[in-house]
Amino acid sequence: MAERSFAHEVQKLRAGEGSTFSGEGILAVTKALLQSGVAYVGGYQGAPISHLMDVLGDAHEILEELGVYFENSASEATAAAMLAASVNYPLRGAITFKSTVGTNVASDALANLASGGVRGGALIIVGEDYGEGSSIMQERSHAFAMKSQMWLLDPRPNVAAIVDAVEAGFALSEASNTPVMLQLRLRSCHLYGSFTAKDNKRPPMTVKDAVENPSRRLDRIVLPPSSFLHEKEKIEDRWPAAVDFIRSRGLNEVLGAGTADVGIIVQGGVYNTLNRAMELLGCSDAYGNTKVPAYVMNVTYPLVESEILDFCADKRAVLLVEEGQPDYIEQNLNAILRRAGSPVALHGKDLLPVAGEYTAAAVTKGVDAFLRRHLPDVVDGSPSLLLPESDPRSPFATRVEPTAVRPRPPGLCTGCPERPIFSALKLAEQETGKKHHVSADIGCHLFAINEPFNLGATTMGYGLGSAGAAALNSRDADRRTVAVMGDGGFWHNGLTSGVGNAVFNQNDQLLLVVDNAYSAATGGQDVLSSKADNVLRSTKHPIEKAVRGVGVTWVKTVSDTYRIGELRDLFVRALTTRQPGPKVIVAQSECMLNRQRREKPQTQQAMKDGKRVVKERFGVDADTCTGDHACIRVSGCPSLTITANPDPMRTDPVATVLDSCVGCGVCGANAHAASLCPSFYRSDLVFNPNRRDRALARLRGVWLRLLSRGVERRAARYEVTA
Repeated sequence: MAERSFAHEVQKLRAGEGSTFSGEGILAVTKALLQSGVAYVGGYQGAPISHLMDVLGDAHEILEELGVYFENSASEATAAAMLAASVNYPLRGAITFKSTVGTNVASDALANLASGGVRGGALIIVGEDYGEGSSIMQERSHAFAMKSQMWLLDPRPNVAAIVDAVEAGFALSEASNTPVMLQLRLRSCHLYGSFTAKDNKRPPMTVKDAVENPSRRLDRIVLPPSSFLHEKEKIEDRWPAAVDFIRSRGLNEVLGAGTADVGIIVQGGVYNTLNRAMELLGCSDAYGNTKVPAYVMNVTYPLVESEILDFCADKRAVLLVEEGQPDYIEQNLNAILRRAGSPVALHGKDLLPVAGEYTAAAVTKGVDAFLRRHLPDVVDGSPSLLLPESDPRSPFATRVEPTAVRPRPPGLCTGCPERPIFSALKLAEQETGKKHHVSADIGCHLFAINEPFNLGATTMGYGLGSAGAAALNSRDADRRTVAVMGDGGFWHNGLTSGVGNAVFNQNDQLLLVVDNAYSAATGGQDVLSSKADNVLRSTKHPIEKAVRGVGVTWVKTVSDTYRIGELRDLFVRALTTRQPGPKVIVAQSECMLNRQRREKPQTQQAMKDGKRVVKERFGVDADTCTGDHACIRVSGCPSLTITANPDPMRTDPVATVLDSCVGCGVCGANAHAASLCPSFYRSDLVFNPNRRDRALARLRGVWLRLLSRGVERRAARYEVTA
């Protein structure tokens, strides 16, 4: 169950020739694929392109009508290997995944694909997860394009430009027999816009046609002597063909030609930010009517030397706006200009940040420094973001608030079934009296590295939690290492690289597999072990069965992670057993976000229909709460916080449960398992109560009044005495 359904939006994909298509970036990309006659599509979900996979899944009827094959790939490597279909057949294929982590995984297949070359157009759509919204290491996809000599498109963040890039990408791939990478940044994926649509095209050759007419070319297989021929082809044939195509089709753009004797060269994906900076400085308007010439590289690899030299021919100085590091393009430009004997002064990361996202503030400062040095008369604006931080008028000025709010680290959602798992592990460590090295993994469970759990020392990659603990395996040690991975990571890479490796090497680690029934962190997509029915995919394959299948003998599955006491005891047994080999605990409970997405509409409809509905809520008895807040430290639930103590004789704040509580019960279960104060209570909110509910409510009311009479009399006597 994906976090968002595109079942309604995908009907826009039927738009025909001449109609106006309006929608989100990822929806426009899908339409562009269909307009281009794509024959097959695959990929692996991950921000910022998770929704592209969801759109393709929801559009399965349209894809089937056109004869387009679609697959949710097991990993990015699987997706990249799919493009082998374009090596021998004139099939246009596209894959998509998050980059650079996905490109890391796919690099072996991509390198082999780029070596032998392709006959049909091969497009790799990478979601460039770089900058302040990123969740991964800060690297660039550009290096992979250079390494394997695949062409890299980086279109302007404009829906029409992105659609054109998809169509041009296929044509460029076929013209140069080279796979093409299309880089989509975060904002490009989610921006909205419109373009003039074309009719969808059924591929001239479908996957079925290719299967029924097998073909092979021995010289396309990467094996000597062919592999040496491939390198020669790249330099002598494919590269020149790509340059000719880019130049003849005008894929790169020159804006404001002849307006000044200085210029700016910019990656297409950063153009909108550059234009906003120019607008703030009074050098352009919102429509890109610039006073300073700009060469927009919608293709950032390969660079077209003739275009660059033409642009720089009448310039005294040029500024390169290249986001990220290393400065691949700046080095390349320097080589082109110096070899040609050009006297133009080239600026780049001497005026702009060496690394990090090029925000409007960063680019504005760099462009302002460049123009004031080489063309000061054109600057007609002085935005406040150029002021020093010491100036109170600056938007970045340091202000000391009277009551500063302390930053809160990212954490698990309210009701997340992974929270009790780590609470139980902390309690197990407390009971055994030993701390353990914990090898973490990619997924929601990685938030356990923060307060209040502080569990996790490293993370090496998706599904590599077990492998990350491989070296820390000592039979002489008095404790064993703990490794964590999620169900998504398990099926992506963990079963072979982790579990199989641990079995083969007789590793003594404890592996915790967090099974929340989905690839939750990427948007709630189904995986092999998901329990939901899926008409398009095969599900309901238990992780425990797979683990036993590769040789693990000590395996326990917990079907309810909210039973913290039982889970703690299981951790203790796993950490202390003398049985050799890896120990595996599969901790199952459904992702609360997906559960709420499914149950909330059902509950609201039931209430609307007048049916009896019971909602569980938890609270804290302020009179019982001791105010030590141990319950918060062992849980970290966003719904569990503090409030003023209602007792005038006590000054310490007490714990309280906010209305965002979803009734998972972790707070109370923690208090019981850790022997904390018994201040938690459960209350049932009954909507549309029946006669029995009303009768019980009256009976309870009478009973409570009877019990409270003595208290009220004593309180009254105290007031009179006082």
